[in-house]
Amino acid sequence: MVMQEDYAGQLSGDISTKIRNIEEKQRILKEQILLIGQNLLEIKEKTNQKILEIKKEEGEMRQAVERLSSFLETVSGEFSKFAKKEDLEILAKQAKMFQPMEFVRKKDLESLRR
Repeated sequence: MVMQEDYAGQLSGDISTKIRNIEEKQRILKEQILLIGQNLLEIKEKTNQKILEIKKEEGEMRQAVERLSSFLETVSGEFSKFAKKEDLEILAKQAKMFQPMEFVRKKDLESLRR
């Protein structure tokens, strides 16, 4: 009978040890799951923040492109009002031929007649 009690006690001890081991493993898994959950929340918050920053930058870039596009449209519209190089060269030649400083004033002619 002593042997039976000894065997029963040993069996009971083995079962208790196994139950404690299982409970410890379960506790560790629970802690790991909680840590994973916290990490996921932190990653989600960081990701959402980055997405907001990217959206803000995208909006700023869109506005800059629109301003640049508007400026280019205005400038291209003004180009038609500018004189061409050939036209300027013709005007310069005409001005050289004209040379108004070489003309005589009436006053000067009258003074020469006298």
